[in-house]
Amino acid sequence: MLIGCPKEIKPQEYRVGLTPHAAREAIAHGHAVIVEAGAGAGAGFADSDYAAAGAELVDSAEEVFARAEMIVKVKEPQAVERGMLRAGQVLFTYLHLAPDPEQTRDLLESGVTAIAYETVTDAQGGLPLLAPMSEVAGKLAPQVGAWTLQKANGGRGVLLGGVPGVGPARVVVIGGGVVGTHAARIAAGMGADVTVLDRSLARLRYLDDVFGRAFKTAYASAGNTQELVHEADLVVGAVLIPGAAAPKLVHRADLKQMKPGAALVDVAIDQGGCFETSRPTTHEDPIYEVDGIMHYCVANMPGAVARSSTIALGNATMPFMLALADKGWRKACEEDPHLLDGLNVHAGKLTYYAVGKALGLDVISPALALKE
Repeated sequence: MLIGCPKEIKPQEYRVGLTPHAAREAIAHGHAVIVEAGAGAGAGFADSDYAAAGAELVDSAEEVFARAEMIVKVKEPQAVERGMLRAGQVLFTYLHLAPDPEQTRDLLESGVTAIAYETVTDAQGGLPLLAPMSEVAGKLAPQVGAWTLQKANGGRGVLLGGVPGVGPARVVVIGGGVVGTHAARIAAGMGADVTVLDRSLARLRYLDDVFGRAFKTAYASAGNTQELVHEADLVVGAVLIPGAAAPKLVHRADLKQMKPGAALVDVAIDQGGCFETSRPTTHEDPIYEVDGIMHYCVANMPGAVARSSTIALGNATMPFMLALADKGWRKACEEDPHLLDGLNVHAGKLTYYAVGKALGLDVISPALALKE
């Protein structure tokens, strides 16, 4: 199979879909790899690294899309990229379709077979291709939250860990999954007073057993959530429903009850955000204010640490990428139901129920798509 990797063009996206090591592995399996010149520069990978791995460097994304049988990326294809996709081609990347009707429409019209990193599962019910970026985003959330809280950025002017004689900031993390756990660990490590909210008592018990008194836990009832959010200096939104639009858990009316200059960091913004007042921002212009509350809603947070993120993502995606190339997407998905869970679009039809529900579109089962 001919595998293609274009340069990411989403604003301030410095990651790359294929590392030189992944290219080398694919070539060792008998495949050919083409990479757009400069694709890895933002993550610290030179064109010479890809050439040394045996990949062919090409001058344009147009050539990558025109020639490759499978496109491997990081972020969802932008409008100009979607125009270059074609029927019979495989697209393997993050998609986040539920809040993005335009992308969904374009992928359906292209006839491409699109497999989304964020809905591939594992035997434990986890999301192995989302997890590494969730870990990165979770660890970044208190860091960017602390920065947002600085007075020069419009925040309350509160130091996350406090100082002797001055109490620490109150941090509330909504969601105790991968993002929330890493956010709580880092915030607690910075000295903050941290509470994690979740609706799963089993998850709360796990967090309490593993982390003890490092941070507190609370059940995420509407009343508990509202009460804790109103008293918080920093709120991290870390709620995920796989493939679906994120639920709105903090409403505009809540902002008026919060401390002026408090900060909201919405890590769920890729799936539409879990705060009613969230809208996607970029690393170039990451924060904005609504009703005196500062919002940090960068849609590709891990792109800020592009090298670490690229390597972590590549480690996770490589086995699946090789399976798709070695066997073809149909056989690979037939043999691995967890990879089949990643199938979102095939030949003009939507194949992921949560996306169809969010966008009001008809869906066919992935198993039926295998037969078409």
